Amino acid sequence: MTMSTGWYLRRLSRMGPREVGGRVGDAVRRRRWRSARPDCPSVTGARFTAVLPAGTVAAVPPDAVKRLVAEADRLMAGHGGYFGVERDDLTDPDWWYDPKTGRRAPWGYAFDVPYRNEEAVGDIKQIWELSRHQYLTVLAAAYAVTGDERYAERVAEHLRSWWAANAPLRGVHWTSGIELGIRLLSWVWIRRLLDGWPGAAGLFEGNPVALRQIWHHQRWLAAFPSRGSSANNHVIAEAAGQFAAACAFGWFPSSARWRADALRSLERHLRGNTFASGLNRELATEYHGLVLELGLAAVAEAGAAGVPVPATVRLVLLRMTDALAAVVDGRLRPPRQGDADDGHGLVVDGPGSDRWGSLLATGDAVFGRLAWWPEVTGTDVRTPLLAALIRPYTENGAAPAVTRPASRPTHFADAGMAILRGPSEIWCRCDGGPHGFLSIAAHAHADALSVEVRHDGVDVLADPGTYCYHGQPEWRRYFRSTLGHNTLQWDGADQSVSGGPFLWTRHARSRVLVADASGASDGGTARWCAEHDGYQGVVHRRRVELTAASRELRVVDEVSGERGPVRLAFHLGPAIAAELVENRAALSWTRDGEDRSAVLDLPGQLTWRAHRGESDPPLGWYSAGFGRKEPTTTLVGTGFADGAEGFTTVLRFHG
Repeated sequence: MTMSTGWYLRRLSRMGPREVGGRVGDAVRRRRWRSARPDCPSVTGARFTAVLPAGTVAAVPPDAVKRLVAEADRLMAGHGGYFGVERDDLTDPDWWYDPKTGRRAPWGYAFDVPYRNEEAVGDIKQIWELSRHQYLTVLAAAYAVTGDERYAERVAEHLRSWWAANAPLRGVHWTSGIELGIRLLSWVWIRRLLDGWPGAAGLFEGNPVALRQIWHHQRWLAAFPSRGSSANNHVIAEAAGQFAAACAFGWFPSSARWRADALRSLERHLRGNTFASGLNRELATEYHGLVLELGLAAVAEAGAAGVPVPATVRLVLLRMTDALAAVVDGRLRPPRQGDADDGHGLVVDGPGSDRWGSLLATGDAVFGRLAWWPEVTGTDVRTPLLAALIRPYTENGAAPAVTRPASRPTHFADAGMAILRGPSEIWCRCDGGPHGFLSIAAHAHADALSVEVRHDGVDVLADPGTYCYHGQPEWRRYFRSTLGHNTLQWDGADQSVSGGPFLWTRHARSRVLVADASGASDGGTARWCAEHDGYQGVVHRRRVELTAASRELRVVDEVSGERGPVRLAFHLGPAIAAELVENRAALSWTRDGEDRSAVLDLPGQLTWRAHRGESDPPLGWYSAGFGRKEPTTTLVGTGFADGAEGFTTVLRFHG
């Protein structure tokens, strides 16, 4: 995917004067850096002191250790998988190779590499992911818990290989700040986890090549922060990585300045990226997880270095953790809202450790759980490591007074999200919030008034997910589209207007009218109602009611304004089998060996058809993770809206 002149003009139109000025300065600096590449200042007597407290590794639960070592052994054998592509070349990886397309990124000055062009570079996510070095933090963690030097030696071998192949400002791994930030965070943890290995100092502080790489990474991040309309999760990753490195590797003349600047940026952008309710402003749940991981890792680094952190940083992370505890379903799955690219801030666990359970466990260890929090039964490696470094926050020797929710929140007014809960773990997310974050809303989907319904953690009416970013524009458009969500499409258009794969030029505005989400919990009815103006001259209003006694979810869609064609879509989860007869769909699935069922009565004014795994155009797909998709059933009703009556859909659960 290459960017046209039209895209650049549309992108420019979403910037303010200050951002334009900053980007002009960045362009000038890139040109100057092409020929002016200063070397790392000399470093003598560097020591690594940001070690884990004694006894930390021994506190890692045995089952978490077992999963970690199993994954480390798989990596040692050369096997790994990223975004649906399995690899068996990880004993000696080619750092510029994309196994998905078979292409290899070109060599050259970093800012000349057309990383968005899959024809020239390959799938950039596949190339970048391995070089975040999070598989090396897994190997380093395996060394820490076992003492087996094979893991440490493999880490050292791969780091030396990467440093040799990726000279500063050369190649695709020097083009994106989020990659540099996360890589620095990985290097900090690799050094920490290898601390007992005799070769650790020689690999890092005693190695001029490592010192040069660490210095150039931080110099790059100080020069090219994500700006203005792009200051989303990327800038937080940049600040967290810069702060971590400046704390743990504080060996350079600029380290104190980098540390102070990164902490200011982190504090500012954590506040800016987070609603007062604690939900992430991008309204993309996986980025809520990424930002929370990065924030916790940064606070841990401050604890290891004895650097004071503003109270606002901890308060934002506390609110994010409480918000996460509030929105997850009974299986600790959060909403599937907005973009998701499987990005993590710090990885030291093997598969089988639940990301969301881990974050809640860390929140419990750092902030203390509230009585209404869901129980976390799983274990992980990361929680005891982070908790050992994060110092309790006190104010004048006492814990600060912070008001936390006395009961589980059901409505997040600033984010426009409501969670309706019923018996037998009926869970429903209703979306009446803003269309993403900042002027480009990069990770938003055109999903205003969409619903997402689960039964005991199983997707029944599902949010289909994301699947891809670059290289497959027709699939990117589908998974972001209005038709790709459980909502109503009018006159064949999306509610918001896309100007590119991470750019929206017009945003639908939603307004929540009713949000009484607590009724179903005591046997009554929970109600939610909202509307949006994304269709010019037309207002779409939706009412949702969840009645506990009848185990019934009722959705009523009304369209006011001029008459026009509509399509109403309901995407079923991949575990759901459906038999559609006229306007009734019988749904069935199995959970833990038990058969479950429901009936979906669809509006009779529309003509209904089931779609599954269609590619031209795409329809009937579910993406469980980035780069992966599978066929599922999508029910689409077509007809006309004339404002005379609404469209009523009723989902009834059996048993």
